[in-house]
Amino acid sequence: MQLPEATNFIEQIINEELAAGKFESRGNKILVRFPPEPNGYLHIGHIKAMCINFGVKERYGGELNLRMDDTNPAKEDYEYVNSIVEAVKWLGFEYDRLVFASDYYDRLYEIAEKYILDGNAYVCDLSAEEITATRGTLTEPGTPSPYRNRSVEENLKLFREMKAGKYPDGARTLRAKIDMSSPNVNMRDPIIYRIAHVSHYRTGDKWCIYPMYDFAHPVSDAIEGITHSLCSLEFENHRPLYDWFIEKAGFPAPRPRQIEFARLNITNTLMSKRYLKKLVDEGFVRGWDDPRMPTIMGLKNRGVPPEALKKFCADVGVAKAYSIVNSAQLDSCVRDDLNENAERAMAVLNPIKLTITNYTGEEELDFEKNPVKNEGTRKVKFTGSVYIDGDDFSLDPPPKYKRLQKGGTVRLKAAYIVRCDDVVLDENGEVKELLCTYFPESRSGSNLPCDIKAKGVIQWVDAKYGLDAEFRQYEPLLKDEEYPDQDYAERLNLNSEKIFYGKAEPYLSASENGKPFQLMRTGYYKKSAEDGKLILSEIVSLKDSYNK
Repeated sequence: MQLPEATNFIEQIINEELAAGKFESRGNKILVRFPPEPNGYLHIGHIKAMCINFGVKERYGGELNLRMDDTNPAKEDYEYVNSIVEAVKWLGFEYDRLVFASDYYDRLYEIAEKYILDGNAYVCDLSAEEITATRGTLTEPGTPSPYRNRSVEENLKLFREMKAGKYPDGARTLRAKIDMSSPNVNMRDPIIYRIAHVSHYRTGDKWCIYPMYDFAHPVSDAIEGITHSLCSLEFENHRPLYDWFIEKAGFPAPRPRQIEFARLNITNTLMSKRYLKKLVDEGFVRGWDDPRMPTIMGLKNRGVPPEALKKFCADVGVAKAYSIVNSAQLDSCVRDDLNENAERAMAVLNPIKLTITNYTGEEELDFEKNPVKNEGTRKVKFTGSVYIDGDDFSLDPPPKYKRLQKGGTVRLKAAYIVRCDDVVLDENGEVKELLCTYFPESRSGSNLPCDIKAKGVIQWVDAKYGLDAEFRQYEPLLKDEEYPDQDYAERLNLNSEKIFYGKAEPYLSASENGKPFQLMRTGYYKKSAEDGKLILSEIVSLKDSYNK
């Protein structure tokens, strides 16, 4: 068969296996899976895993199972299942089957009994704390459980009694019988089943024992016929256990192969569902889809284009080595996408009135929709009385100031050049109104001869037609740039959301909710509405620190 050219070490391994005929018995069909646990919303780190798994599916004409690894009923719910499915579809990925680890509970139990019958598992009465204490260290072997040599008959009887609900939580576990002196601590008789009298969101109260992830995950792969288990680097030390569980279960070759890659770490970004859940539960954010959250639904709600996220993951690449990616690289990918695809519009966050004293009447001006795509123009009303941003005027300008000052000129975008003749101050000495003169021959696009020159171009909103708007700007949830693998309490940015009230042109209000815009000289914003109020939420700033 014609193999695609490998673009990373994972594809190189797959190509070598296909060339060696490893999967001829199954028609060289590659089958991978994306297996999140439905105990929270997916975050940006999961996008890399999705890109890798779905990328293998597409490049090799294979198939992919979206599997919910739902073996911890106390923390799982349909809300999370639905959010995962929605996130996958929003990113534009297509899976072949939606499956659940809980689909295999009966089969997993049968395999656990097989382990017992083959002498590869035993029921242990040690508590969780005692098991931890006897596991040993990286330099010292573990201590075998006093229950390790129970007979097959006794183990089978006790395990069935566990299943029947005879014992309370924590009273007994089923453990694999491997090697308590193994240099790999994961191989020191890990737990296979624990007792938990907890209702499962899918199976209800049918079960009071539940399989552990390290057992259910590889065996589920084998049940489904997965060819490659592509997972992040923290599972590398679990690979011998992964192989052991599948082999001892009696699955024939070719068995699934686990391949690890470096997970995605981003500066200033919480990448733990546990900590993200704390943010939600403690009310620091408005929910899993808060636009400050690095969850996929949060990124969607913020207005980040899905193609920008996939481009970011492609740029980061697939590697084995641990690394931290600067969040500015993500912003750059988002900015590049929006620069090409977002319409332009005008708004001012800190409005001050500018009145053209020699202008009368009203007209419609041509405003360019998107200069990158050359999509033409739309009409903008102009009455000679406008709002400009307070940052675009200075009573005491610094040297080389290119915006408006008293006696100076500036071009109003798509309109005219104006000169500031006088400044009206309020009782506090703050600028209340600018009185200006305009030059009719300077009309944008008119090609009339004009001797007046302007140092800068600024955005504006017509005072008659402009609308009140709320502007929301965001900063990272973490103050520092270190990758957070520990608690975040001391490092939260308490000012991660800032709200301003300004003016926006009516075109923004008339546009559909969720539409992104480049607000001229301000940033990329998403339009939404709440209770009839126009809200413009920042997606990403205009300033690109990454490329510089």
